[in-house]
Amino acid sequence: MYVGKTLFAQIMDFLPWKTFHRIVSRYDGNYRVRTLNCAEHFRILAFAQLTYRESFRDIEACLSAQANKLYHMGIREAVSRSTLADANANRDWRIYAEFANRLIGQARKLYANEDLGLDLTNTVYALDSTTIDLCLSVFPWANFRTTKAAVKLHTLLDLRGSIPSFIHISDGKMHDVKALDLLMPEPGAIYVMDRGYVDFARLYALHVSGAFFVTRAKSNLDAHRLYSAPTDRSTGIICDQTMALDGFYSKKDYPQQLRRIRFKDPETGKTLIFLTNNFTLPSPTICALYKSRWQVELFFKWIKQHLRIKRLYGTSENAVKSQIWIAVSVYVLVAIIKKQLNMNASLYTLLQILSVTLFEKIPIQQALQSSEYKYQQPYAYNQLNLFDS
Repeated sequence: MYVGKTLFAQIMDFLPWKTFHRIVSRYDGNYRVRTLNCAEHFRILAFAQLTYRESFRDIEACLSAQANKLYHMGIREAVSRSTLADANANRDWRIYAEFANRLIGQARKLYANEDLGLDLTNTVYALDSTTIDLCLSVFPWANFRTTKAAVKLHTLLDLRGSIPSFIHISDGKMHDVKALDLLMPEPGAIYVMDRGYVDFARLYALHVSGAFFVTRAKSNLDAHRLYSAPTDRSTGIICDQTMALDGFYSKKDYPQQLRRIRFKDPETGKTLIFLTNNFTLPSPTICALYKSRWQVELFFKWIKQHLRIKRLYGTSENAVKSQIWIAVSVYVLVAIIKKQLNMNASLYTLLQILSVTLFEKIPIQQALQSSEYKYQQPYAYNQLNLFDS
């Protein structure tokens, strides 16, 4: 029987702890800390994410029940919920944000050659945001509406591996299109967005930087056709046009030509109009690129359902951001483990397995491998059949 480290300790070994301690030192995260340092704080909240704990009381009860195993998990002793609450409120959330970004960089290198399903060498990003609704009386700092509070998760997802390359946490009032101001455009990359991000001044900034974008046109688009390219209507492409903007401000903000593709979805019968500054890719590829944007929606759905960010442990801005960044770190860590161990199972399956085996002392490859059940022939006893004729 394997008598080495617990499964949780093996998972934590995949983390670059030297990098983490350098970040902690940069922000003085352990200054005058006696009982719960930043590394233990991270471990405990990562444990809460992996085992779906819903509150500090829940975390305290679970860890106290396994007090004899905590040392082997890298946790010196069972921690009280008041100590956790203080750490969540006072530890600088930027420590966990910077550490998550380091993990994101590591994961993106592992998934750089992942098959996108399209004949493209460009890096493809999907940009979108999701809103986490909160109670206004409990989270007064998270401005959203007069009767509701919320935080927004603005995410730029690398579609190769579905790894978030950029995340910004804001209050609910920040408009989606302002996230474009926070990006550092990557020349040659393709940014796929919905029509909520149509701001011609910001799109022109992407164009000038050498990046490409694919988005949907708004219904009030004021433009005229310059010429049309031949299309195959059997593929659903109604027209592929080069156009120029006519509106006074839009023409001033985006003085260059744009490409407009009208596509009729054969499954739903819905007609979609795409705008892009890429004139070289075939029109079906442009449509397929926009269709791949659904991966960011799945990422939001997955992270809301399987990581603890809809039920927040603390109420302060620092506590909320710390929890979200640690949740993102856990997501990226599982993706790193999946790639490094060549696992075929989905992230959802891996998390389900980990949630019930963290205290087991078995090799991580054995715990996460998907083995099919084999029926074993029962032992044939030399027992006569009473009713044998």
